[in-house]
Amino acid sequence: MNPYYLDYSEYLERLFPGRKMQKLTVNARFTCPNRDGSKGRGGCIYCNNEAFNPSFADSSLPVEEQLEKGKQFFGYKYPDMHYLAYFQAYTNTYGRSVDELVNLYCQALSVDKVDGVIIGTRPDCVDAILLDKLAEINSGNSRIIVEYGAESAHDITLQLINRGHSWEDTVKAVKMTANKNIETGVHLILGLPGETRDMMLQTIDRLNELPVSTVKFHQMQVVEGTELARRYRANNANVTIFEIDDYIDLCAEIIGRLRKDIAIERFTSQSPSTMLIAPKWGIKNHVFVDRLKKRLGKSGK
Repeated sequence: MNPYYLDYSEYLERLFPGRKMQKLTVNARFTCPNRDGSKGRGGCIYCNNEAFNPSFADSSLPVEEQLEKGKQFFGYKYPDMHYLAYFQAYTNTYGRSVDELVNLYCQALSVDKVDGVIIGTRPDCVDAILLDKLAEINSGNSRIIVEYGAESAHDITLQLINRGHSWEDTVKAVKMTANKNIETGVHLILGLPGETRDMMLQTIDRLNELPVSTVKFHQMQVVEGTELARRYRANNANVTIFEIDDYIDLCAEIIGRLRKDIAIERFTSQSPSTMLIAPKWGIKNHVFVDRLKKRLGKSGK
């Protein structure tokens, strides 16, 4: 057991007792309302989905085939592994009817050893009708988890990064989802344009007020092919590019501040080196976590 915070692996052990779980990313060809003109164009200024899609998440293939390819990738080494189908790229509750969405998630759950679905989406792209349907699926051995890209609790930041939604949208969506007894997670980015350390910590305080089960953090990354990269090269991006020790210190402070029943899924993200402009730390996530735990041990937190 992790003595410093609730680890995501511990959370999954509680949710799926007796099973080892692995996420399998699938790409179901969604888009976003800040890309297609509904709320804006161009998407979030930092977003390039090619930076985090694995090779087996081939959007030209049906969801079931993508999952079978992912199972082959992991199953050779871990034959007893069970899986979570992770609908990750873009907004995975947007642009299709509720029936189409439910059918898509059920296709994933029909694959052998896929015991749950994680739906990555925006807080302004769910409604009560969809959540009622998800609650019906969320029973027995099949679990639904909804992860909301909130990114920040500060509306001025959300406007700067072209999100097209507000923090109040996040509050409403999280409460609606949790009220349906659906596991609910939130994603936050640390170091967004214009944000001070105090603003980042204020976001943690506001997160603590919500009925969330999990949170993902990652450092602000400047990635090729984005509006943020263009601004960064023009010296007007106004982002925090963390040195690794400074980021470790921030994560340690966040752990001390975060509600103890919220599981932390990750602290960092790893964009491909060929696409990453900054920061270039050059360490694996597990190495970062080891260094963070050493820092926490020294501080006695």
